[in-house]
Amino acid sequence: MAQHTLTLKKTLLASAMAATLAGTAFVSTAAQAENTLRMAYDADPVSLDIHEQLSGGILQLSHMTHDPLVRWNDALEFEPRLASDWEQVNDTTMRMSLREGVKFHSGNTFTADDVVWTIERLKRSPDFKAIFDPIENVTAVDDHTVEITTKKPYPLLLNLATYVFPMDSAYYSGEAEDGDSKDEIVKNGNSFASRNVSGTGPYTVANRQQGVRTEFERNPNYWDTESPGNVDTIVLKPISENATRVAALLSGDVDFIAPVPPNDLERVRESEDAKLVTMSGTRIIFFHMNQDRVEAFKDPRVRQAFAYAVNQEAIADRLMKGFATPAAQFSPKGYAGHVESLELRHDLERAQTLMAEAGYADGFDITMMAPNNRYVNDAKIAQAVAAMLARINVDVDLSTLPKAQYWGEYDDRAADMMLIGWHADTEDSANFHEYLTACVDLDTGAGQYNAGNYCNPALDELVAEANVEVDRDKRAAMLQEVEQTLYDEAAILPLHWQDLAWASANHVNIEPVVNVMNFPYLGDLVMDAK
Repeated sequence: MAQHTLTLKKTLLASAMAATLAGTAFVSTAAQAENTLRMAYDADPVSLDIHEQLSGGILQLSHMTHDPLVRWNDALEFEPRLASDWEQVNDTTMRMSLREGVKFHSGNTFTADDVVWTIERLKRSPDFKAIFDPIENVTAVDDHTVEITTKKPYPLLLNLATYVFPMDSAYYSGEAEDGDSKDEIVKNGNSFASRNVSGTGPYTVANRQQGVRTEFERNPNYWDTESPGNVDTIVLKPISENATRVAALLSGDVDFIAPVPPNDLERVRESEDAKLVTMSGTRIIFFHMNQDRVEAFKDPRVRQAFAYAVNQEAIADRLMKGFATPAAQFSPKGYAGHVESLELRHDLERAQTLMAEAGYADGFDITMMAPNNRYVNDAKIAQAVAAMLARINVDVDLSTLPKAQYWGEYDDRAADMMLIGWHADTEDSANFHEYLTACVDLDTGAGQYNAGNYCNPALDELVAEANVEVDRDKRAAMLQEVEQTLYDEAAILPLHWQDLAWASANHVNIEPVVNVMNFPYLGDLVMDAK
């Protein structure tokens, strides 16, 4: 789900329209506010409708203007938010208790009916409906209790709850002035929900000029009185050009930027007026080895030789300038399937021995393809891997393409080795295998992005069992067995998890609010006096 088709383009609309507010009139307070955060991201959220697009920008907006039922903490555990408690009633039903006394920006009271309405809307959103397909129905037991029933036992219901940001059902009901329904979802279009917002979150939208500037004001009636956040106003300005965005921070024009490109990490780190925060991300960058195109790739010894030939640490240190965490498996630390004992296996002598044992001491020729503008240093990474494979006598014909052209080639499996990055939308290990290494099945969609045509039916069965196992420990053991097998059989050639980086002025304490999901919890942000 997290491949390029769901990591959607952050399309910037050229118009500069002032947005209608959710129950408030526009009053610019940025100049008067005691604590104003001037923030520059690489793109602007495409809409105020949090169900219009599944993207990082929209999820960041969601955490500012709304609250989820639950959210991830630093340990990738679930933290109660609008859901204060939950229990698994049976294998297919979860009951959630909701916080009382919570108000939407409009003044309407948050109830279970809003949760029901929101999930039903998610199930008809083009971008979210596939994720929410496992849900059979949602029922309001009373004003502060909901029951969510799945079609079959489903262990990831709490994962889905991190995507449920209850919307103000009363506010979005009825018809807008143009006669259209207020709750309609219009992709890249003009709808009531794309221009208006009423959530329960820490910020209201005070003013918006699409693609130019969005101003947020602190919600004076915010329910979370224990939040340490003290930012009164946030002014978000999109700056797409990396160097310009970094320069804006270092010159003092903005207080917080994201992302920070690898080439500017040292520049920010050495500045006396700014601080840099980095952490390992959860997006795995790796190569597929296509067994249908190259006979040699059917031999696990050859695939293992490729794994031994590639030096992930060198790529992370030299090419990525430390902006990557070398990987030996799909699952990052914190995921259920992560196997702590799996180690990087760069060993050129061992690689050469395996090639000889497989009958390929003299090597062979292959084609390789990678994008050149999708992932950090993607083309350079492919060039480095090609050079490393030359040491085991593999001659690589490398092509790199802009992402707009690359994905069509990827879908056509146009090369023997193809680079891809993947982040599991569900933050769950099963997602990797289902889309990337499962036996390809055009009818079910299994292995949809398996450009290596690796196939192990026993693993498919194990993942299927894990997907209906609600005992989290048992399920983790199953997924770890899957990860171990993929490693042993060298199903893919993992390279690294792409790191994340943010930077801020010294008086902005971003460390406690940034996270591996890459949407900082800005409602909890603390700014010190300058």
